[in-house]
Amino acid sequence: MISINVNPAASGAGLNLGKANDALQKSLSRLSSGRRIVNSSDDAGGLAVSMKMSAALKRTEATSINLRNIVSYLDTQDGAFKVADQVLSRMSELTTLARDVTKNDGDVENYDKEFQNLQDQLTSLGTEKFNGVNLFSSTGAVFSVPTSEDGSQNTTVTKATMDGDPAVSMMIGGFVQINGAPSPEFVPYELSAYVGGSTTSSNTTVYALDGSTRAMTAIEATAANLIRSGNDTSSANAVASAIDGVLDYDNSAAFAYISQMALQNVADMRAQNGAEMSRVNFAQDLLQINAINLEAANSRIMDVDVAAESSQLARFQILQQAGTAMLAQANTSQQSLVRLLQG
Repeated sequence: MISINVNPAASGAGLNLGKANDALQKSLSRLSSGRRIVNSSDDAGGLAVSMKMSAALKRTEATSINLRNIVSYLDTQDGAFKVADQVLSRMSELTTLARDVTKNDGDVENYDKEFQNLQDQLTSLGTEKFNGVNLFSSTGAVFSVPTSEDGSQNTTVTKATMDGDPAVSMMIGGFVQINGAPSPEFVPYELSAYVGGSTTSSNTTVYALDGSTRAMTAIEATAANLIRSGNDTSSANAVASAIDGVLDYDNSAAFAYISQMALQNVADMRAQNGAEMSRVNFAQDLLQINAINLEAANSRIMDVDVAAESSQLARFQILQQAGTAMLAQANTSQQSLVRLLQG
């Protein structure tokens, strides 16, 4: 039927032209933005997954930054250990030089000046900080460091006990002057007092110069036994005599033991530091790999395939041109009615 009021062909051509135009505009938006999902309606589920992946990627990058800061912390801590090793070695050397029988009291006193300054330096090292966080702790504290973006995996970093380590503390605590002899002495301050009660090697009580008492550490007990070795241990006075006469006996075994233990303990701390740094570095490598994989996975969801979309663009352009031409043809088809009316 030929009708003046209705032109179904033109309406259909217009509808198809509109669809082709919408598809063309969407294709242009995808290619211009580089995104497959421009609006949430393009792929609602894919957009939700992409948002979670994007957040995980940001957390991964932030965790990686945190681990780099931890590496800097451990590097700073290791630097302090290096200096502590040098200081302890020099202190040990100074006490050996002070035992030289050709040195007079003035020479030994000069050694003592450097010795005391090195003690201060050890004390200073024990208070070092990184960005306001203590490098060392008297209790050997540890703190947990997340190594995954969701916090499900952690590693520990140790605040080493350099300022609370028994051997190092005894080196820091110093060596007292006994019977007016010049410093440095070979007996730690805490062992320069009487050993209370029984004088056998099983005694574990130390009487400090201020009258207080406490339990001996294993290092102190070994040092005390070394001091008493070869001397009469039948009474507390004999122990005191052995300690007071340490220079006369040239009994440097106690200090040598403490010095070696201090150096060994610092070496152990450096080994712990290196082990923790190694794990943190591997954890950081894993985070970087995860970040690359997350970025690639998110790209597969969100980013447009330029080659495929370019083909679609060409197709929609042809459809738009064809639709425009057909709409023009449909609109002119009604002109035949004019001729019928003209008679």
